[in-house]
Amino acid sequence: QVQLVESGGGLVQAGGSLRLSCVASGVDYGPAMMGWYRQGPEKERELVAEITPGRISNYGDSVKGRLTISRLGIANTVYLQMNNLKPEDTAVYYCYIDPGALVGRAAWGQGTLVTVSP
Repeated sequence: QVQLVESGGGLVQAGGSLRLSCVASGVDYGPAMMGWYRQGPEKERELVAEITPGRISNYGDSVKGRLTISRLGIANTVYLQMNNLKPEDTAVYYCYIDPGALVGRAAWGQGTLVTVSP
């Protein structure tokens, strides 16, 4: 069973930085698409960033230029470097892995809370 463990969330002041990490275990396939979604208070879940095994990345409009996704080699491990954080970035950040429907099912982490104070 695939499990995702996120870490790195916490409380930071506006303008500060955090780095989130996500490690997948129990994976019986090769490198897969991974990424982050977030859900803020009374908001819908939205895409933050995603990255392919070939390191092609895609970002949500609200985070472009401030957040950077990266991955560790061919491992199913991803990072999210978050700079110049704003109060509206406050949310639970969820990591996911998606190998594609022909390979297996997508899996999600439990989430890590990021709180940005004014």
